[in-house]
Amino acid sequence: MATPLPPLVWLRTFEACARHLSFARAADELGLTPAAVGQHIKALESHLGFMLFERLPRGVRLSTIGRAYFPIVATMLDDLTIATAGLFGGQNVAAVTVRCSVSFATLCLAPALPRFTALHPAIPVKIYSSIWSDDLEDSQIDIDVRFGNGRWEGFTATALTRAASIPVCPPRTDFGADPARALFDLASGSSIQIVGLDNLWVGLSRQLGWPDGAVVSRFTVDTSAIALELAASGTGCAMVSADLARLHLQRGLVSAPPGIVLHHDLTHYVLLPARGTRPSPETLRFRDWLLETFTGP
Repeated sequence: MATPLPPLVWLRTFEACARHLSFARAADELGLTPAAVGQHIKALESHLGFMLFERLPRGVRLSTIGRAYFPIVATMLDDLTIATAGLFGGQNVAAVTVRCSVSFATLCLAPALPRFTALHPAIPVKIYSSIWSDDLEDSQIDIDVRFGNGRWEGFTATALTRAASIPVCPPRTDFGADPARALFDLASGSSIQIVGLDNLWVGLSRQLGWPDGAVVSRFTVDTSAIALELAASGTGCAMVSADLARLHLQRGLVSAPPGIVLHHDLTHYVLLPARGTRPSPETLRFRDWLLETFTGP
């Protein structure tokens, strides 16, 4: 016989304890006593037949099966929160504060945002752009979009865009029958480097079999948006995230050699705090919209 679904109140308590890794902080959030939280967890573990937490001299940590169960329960509660808010609404609609880079904000988020507004016209959105991801206090934001390898302490990160970059060149560049050779001639004379992404030209050079040191940066900038504008003006070639380059390519502002793509382990991620108060329904809706909009081929 299948194990009956545990009471929702036990699951809610488990999710809060797993998120805080503290029975006391979970009790504060839920308006319960620490003793009541402990009773809920003990009852849930007895119901399931597994220990979900390891009790330590100071605090707790999730057991192996507890770590596996946590995202399942968290997703279920997220879905329930969104569905309840969607069906029954509420008088107070919370604004969603989003932090992302200047490039992602201007090249990806801003063009797509009208679609979110059409779906959720009552939800205000605040966008704070920053070149470096620690310009604002984490407590001030609901959703963070960062470019990197997905490992940021204190956050849960979900990949948002492709981990691939492409060379972008001035518009109407003729790549001829040998795009790699044409790109080499351009990049060896006037390449653009983006601070923090120094290894992209190196990686592409090795992929295409170019000599080491053949691409020497003539210009250095600190955002992909500036690199794209320099390429659009005819100044040089830059290695840019394929998703950030899409708008300029669609508008014919830059060109890209066909079939040349550098795959790597860096991409945009949508981040939510791993600890603290549960996200609002509005935050969860915006996160889901981001994933639906930008995740894919």
